[in-house]
Amino acid sequence: MKIRFLLLNAYAVGGTVRTVVNQANALAEAGHDVEITSVHRHRPAPVFALHGRVRLRALVDDTAATGTTTSASWPRRRIEAWLGARPSQLVPAAEVKYHRFSRLTDRRLVRYLRSLDGGVLITTRPALNLLSARFTPASVIGIGQEHLHHAHHKPALDQQIGLWYPRLDALTVLTEADRGAYTARLGSDGPRIVGIPNPLPAGSPTRSTLDRPLVLSAGRLVKAKGFDSLIEAFAPVAEAHPDWQLRIYGSGPERDRLRALIHRWHLYNHVYLMGSTPHLEAELAKASVFALASRHEGFGMVLAEAMSHGVPPVSFDCPHGPREIITGGDGLLISPGDTRALTQAVTHLIERPTMRAELGEQAAASALRYRPERIRAQWETLIAELAAKPGRERPRGRRRHRTLRVVR
Repeated sequence: MKIRFLLLNAYAVGGTVRTVVNQANALAEAGHDVEITSVHRHRPAPVFALHGRVRLRALVDDTAATGTTTSASWPRRRIEAWLGARPSQLVPAAEVKYHRFSRLTDRRLVRYLRSLDGGVLITTRPALNLLSARFTPASVIGIGQEHLHHAHHKPALDQQIGLWYPRLDALTVLTEADRGAYTARLGSDGPRIVGIPNPLPAGSPTRSTLDRPLVLSAGRLVKAKGFDSLIEAFAPVAEAHPDWQLRIYGSGPERDRLRALIHRWHLYNHVYLMGSTPHLEAELAKASVFALASRHEGFGMVLAEAMSHGVPPVSFDCPHGPREIITGGDGLLISPGDTRALTQAVTHLIERPTMRAELGEQAAASALRYRPERIRAQWETLIAELAAKPGRERPRGRRRHRTLRVVR
């Protein structure tokens, strides 16, 4: 059975891309027929390595000046440039990535979805879940993935979720808390809702020696990730232990503000914004402590990644993931937003190498829950059960929709 993933941009650097690539690679390694379709392509090759049996295609090639192939005729290129400059008519404006959709992506996505026949389609964000529910033929097993917790969605988007998600065969969420939230939201008429966490990368993680004076954090540089709180919490740490550093990996719109905050706290010799890296695993293996100060998380996969390297984590107990990843004896959970407690927890691990080693050992054992073969088995079970379900086919794709036309 063909298993397809649909991503907004498989060529980007980001948490969702990394975890979907991990899922696809694990399924391909087990012999499944796997394909990733990317709505956009903005560079020649993907950043994260794909298994040799995973096929990759893009619907809109942004590496070409007009968003189409150079072999297309000039009138066609002009029309598609016009479509690409106009906002989507199908994606709700409340979708966080609405600006990445256009009338051109509307057209390409609907054409792609309607062309499918049989197999599985796994969509990876709300806009794509909604479009799959609306346009994918009933012969296709439609599974939506949620990488953000339910409360993150704006009311206008949540309204569309309530309307269209029941047409999916299943919805996977990352935490038990979110499974309960979606079950309550969609009710008995909704799709099957299953909690399947994201997998770790394949291979044996390199264990940290835990002897470098290094605290590490990672994530997109946005307000939700709370790097401002982490920098504030690290100021007393740097004063008490000037040989220790905090390195933050990731990029995003908060970079300049965080850089200014580093200077305000005179931490320019202690806190470093390292930018994005496709080799986060190698950097995690250098750390002695991992710190997460997020205001909210869809899951917090980077915690599990750090733990797999034997790095003890310290995290705010924010909704929704950290509490389900750090379960006791494998890390420290702090009350959300309590920067003083975060300072104390990091300092505690810095000053107690024996405790650091004990927590790191337990963290590595705990992270085995997220090994790719274990998560792959959960996906295989779900797909097999959906395929075998009597009367599975829902009326997806049969409802009439206004025809998309090019307006000259």
